Amino acid sequence: MLPTKKRVRDVLEMMDKTYGTDNICYLNYKEPWQLLFATILSAQCTDARVNMVTKELFQKRPDLASFASADIKELEDDIHSTGFYHNKAKNIKACAKRLISDHAGQLPSDIDELTSLPGVGRKTANVVRTHIFHEPSIVVDTHVGRVSRRLGLTESKDPVKVEFELMDIVPKDHWSLINYQFIAHGRAICTSRSPKCEICPFSKLCVGP
Repeated sequence: MLPTKKRVRDVLEMMDKTYGTDNICYLNYKEPWQLLFATILSAQCTDARVNMVTKELFQKRPDLASFASADIKELEDDIHSTGFYHNKAKNIKACAKRLISDHAGQLPSDIDELTSLPGVGRKTANVVRTHIFHEPSIVVDTHVGRVSRRLGLTESKDPVKVEFELMDIVPKDHWSLINYQFIAHGRAICTSRSPKCEICPFSKLCVGP
């Protein structure tokens, strides 16, 4: 059952009031491809850990060519602490090769082209589209999914379904914004375990659990 327009409006107004309207990226990067690789590394890993790893990684490998030619075992060692390092290293190296060979070293903005790259799903593609190309996009990570369900905006646990359901009910000018807002709320208050319901400004809108 779809949430009412009033519920959606109340949630968005409270989010704007509580977390502001700046579209903040939690991953550190300078070049567009660096954000792509950092987002690949962020799967099942905290942004704080990824930022620690990429600080040295991007100094050691300053361009796509240095990733494309990287020794895979050495690259695995470089990113070991982010977890799932075998697949991440393989995908990042293959992605660097594809960007050089098929896209002249530039990131494509089209979501289908982005998701055709090794290791790039809709979540990763939408992070790039939001912060590099400023295309309104909804990024559904664990925080966005959990907060969306608890605030009665969706009942689905499938990230792709949540993305499309939110696109149907959230005004386009808030698509990218709720990424930051919902993540901030999910980290600070609406945590997976032991949420701080007693201080949550959304308690009256929460449907739990």
